[in-house]
Amino acid sequence: MPEETFKPIIDMIETRRSNAYRKVNEELISLYWDFGKFVSELSEQSNWGEGIVDRLEEFMKIHYPTMKGFNRRGIYRMKQFYETYRDDEFVSPLVTQISWTNNLLIMSSTKTREEREFYIKMTIKNNYSKRELDRQLSSGYYERYMLSDGKAKESFLPTVGEDDYPNTRILDTYSLEFLDLPNEYSEKDLKKAIISNMKDFILEIGKDFTYVGEEYRIQVGKEDFYIDLLFYNRTLSCLVAFELKIGKFKPEYISKMDFYLEALDRQEKKANENPSVGVVLCASKDEKVVEYAMSRSMSPTMVSEYTLKLIDKKILENKLKEIAEIIPEEDL
Repeated sequence: MPEETFKPIIDMIETRRSNAYRKVNEELISLYWDFGKFVSELSEQSNWGEGIVDRLEEFMKIHYPTMKGFNRRGIYRMKQFYETYRDDEFVSPLVTQISWTNNLLIMSSTKTREEREFYIKMTIKNNYSKRELDRQLSSGYYERYMLSDGKAKESFLPTVGEDDYPNTRILDTYSLEFLDLPNEYSEKDLKKAIISNMKDFILEIGKDFTYVGEEYRIQVGKEDFYIDLLFYNRTLSCLVAFELKIGKFKPEYISKMDFYLEALDRQEKKANENPSVGVVLCASKDEKVVEYAMSRSMSPTMVSEYTLKLIDKKILENKLKEIAEIIPEEDL
């Protein structure tokens, strides 16, 4: 009997195991929430103040000596956890859906309610590990995401549901620090490095992307043409072509991408899929040149730039603050 016959058993076990882990995690986070609430309220009501934490630490050592996480530091974290989210009716139900480690990472690395909500939803949607979440936080993903608002031709992208936020935006700037390229490199080197680090590249562009191939061949007439990198986006339900450029953006890149997208739509796109999307990924760009180059193009093409070093998060925060001060709040 072929081994494939028993595959449903593997699926059955893995599904139940995953469900059990989620349930245990929900109960654990709920316990930390309730414990934090108890400490917070008792601190406010009694004369002990912060001394209640020391008393509780001793109490837990006596009654639950093998239970981890209930030392002085852990109790303070539970109290902070509750006080951070207690007045947020939209975010507080979400915290039980991610691990305690990731909750602490988000709480310690973010400054605003909006930023916390963003990373919690991203973690739930993409099932981030601690390493993946830490990388997104340190790369200023939230700031880069918000700074991309309105720059890309998102009106041409397929409509998605609210549950797919914040996974569907083509970023204005991608951080490719993980490629570890030398000071001088070619487009071939860039492409090779991305392929060698595909897992990290997909983490950066979004886990809804599935890699299709490199130098993807399309034939028009009697000529062959090759797309640098081709992906499929499950949420957008469309093919996404990436053209890699190691220099500054040039207007002629748009017409070339238009040509590729037309070929993909005619030859590769299935009837139930949305029109193909293009991303021209350059080392740098002049926003005004991009605006002029794309003003008469109706195809869903975005121009993004990449950096090989992590951008100082403070710089991103300041840029976001400047924009927030210029744009009326209702337009954000």
